[in-house]
Amino acid sequence: MSSITATSERSRMSLWIQSARTFSFPASVIPMLVGIMWTMSANPAQIYWELIPVILLAGVLFHAGSNMANDYYDHKKGVDSDDSFGSSRIIVEGLLSPKSVLKGAFLLYAIGFTLGMILVYYHGWNIFIIGMIGLLGGLLYTGFNVAYKYYALGDLFVFLMFGPMMVLGTNTALTGQLDYNTFFVSIPIGLLTVAILNANNIRDIKHDREARVATMATIMGTKASIYEYYFLIIGAFASVIIMVSVGFISPWTLLVVLSVKPAIDNIKFISKADENKPEEIMIGDVKTAQHNLMFGVLYSVGLLLGVIL
Repeated sequence: MSSITATSERSRMSLWIQSARTFSFPASVIPMLVGIMWTMSANPAQIYWELIPVILLAGVLFHAGSNMANDYYDHKKGVDSDDSFGSSRIIVEGLLSPKSVLKGAFLLYAIGFTLGMILVYYHGWNIFIIGMIGLLGGLLYTGFNVAYKYYALGDLFVFLMFGPMMVLGTNTALTGQLDYNTFFVSIPIGLLTVAILNANNIRDIKHDREARVATMATIMGTKASIYEYYFLIIGAFASVIIMVSVGFISPWTLLVVLSVKPAIDNIKFISKADENKPEEIMIGDVKTAQHNLMFGVLYSVGLLLGVIL
């Protein structure tokens, strides 16, 4: 079936949903949810509850825009191909033109930026700076001449963007104040988001090397990257246990142990990784994202229970 025929059989909306990679949205929603629950537990003088929909929608729009921009620049630079596993594949399969996807990315960024100006109206330049860091962090992931993903900086910046920056940004948007304790609260979520990227990069080692893309996985190799995955998953649980043990967060957050079983299953799954058989862990990133969602919801519920009980 030709791409034209395939496109005609699908609605334009379904194509844009695929391009936005809606399945990945929990990676941005969870840190915002954690930020909301931490704000409640920190008990600030004033919380602007009416801003929650604006915060969530702007965050998701930035994430979707970044996904589309990533698709465009990965295709342009030859990283995504017919036999690779990454991206939404909306460009690779000819379902939408590269130019259309890039325009879609900038449209979502523009809408997200406009919503962000509501937060700036409430709180001023602190939230503007945080928002711009988030926007540029997503756009420059693979965009323009920066493209820090291609220089083995993806793991670091994904941790910062989907951990500390999103939790801090949510807290600041709700209160107007900078609470640097959010860095510690965000650690487990940041680690698990990097684990999603790590699983993706382990799978793509062969293709990334062929495309001359440097990731932590291509530099360290499969075995060391698997160990990194272990560290990220175990580190998420360990960080919660440590924060509970020192009285920093509620003991209710130990509800995250209910997600140990899928975490162990994922570790076993990623342990099978073979650079020459990427198809064997093709859904490793999806499975890791599912665990991230479960862990994040339990973590958020634990923070909430610490407030109301």
